[in-house]
Amino acid sequence: MTSRRDAVHDILRRNDGFRSAQDVYAQLRTDGAKIGLTTVYRALQALADGGKVDVLRTDDGESVYRACASDDHHHHLVCRRCGRTAEVAGPAVERWAEAVGSEHGFTEITHTVEVFGTCASCSTTSPRA
Repeated sequence: MTSRRDAVHDILRRNDGFRSAQDVYAQLRTDGAKIGLTTVYRALQALADGGKVDVLRTDDGESVYRACASDDHHHHLVCRRCGRTAEVAGPAVERWAEAVGSEHGFTEITHTVEVFGTCASCSTTSPRA
């Protein structure tokens, strides 16, 4: 599984945006890899569990994956049109999450925050139809 996981991770490292499991699978097959879609899903889950890839859920509920550029906790700013992604720190979000958790008696607070918008490049092109 390690060599297949490395191949999946390599596909994600070669791309800047988030990719679906099906996209990763298709790229691996195009590159000549003998790998099944189930193996791709397992590799992506293992990479996510190990903190090597970020996972976010799209508006239609699909999980998409991206190689982490940072080992530190971060959030994402994602373009709705082209998928361009920026990793951003969110100290105000961190403080807010801790405060809300504490206010309600919760400890060991974790959270996921994804911010979606339109990047500068896509904003200068004609609106999406």
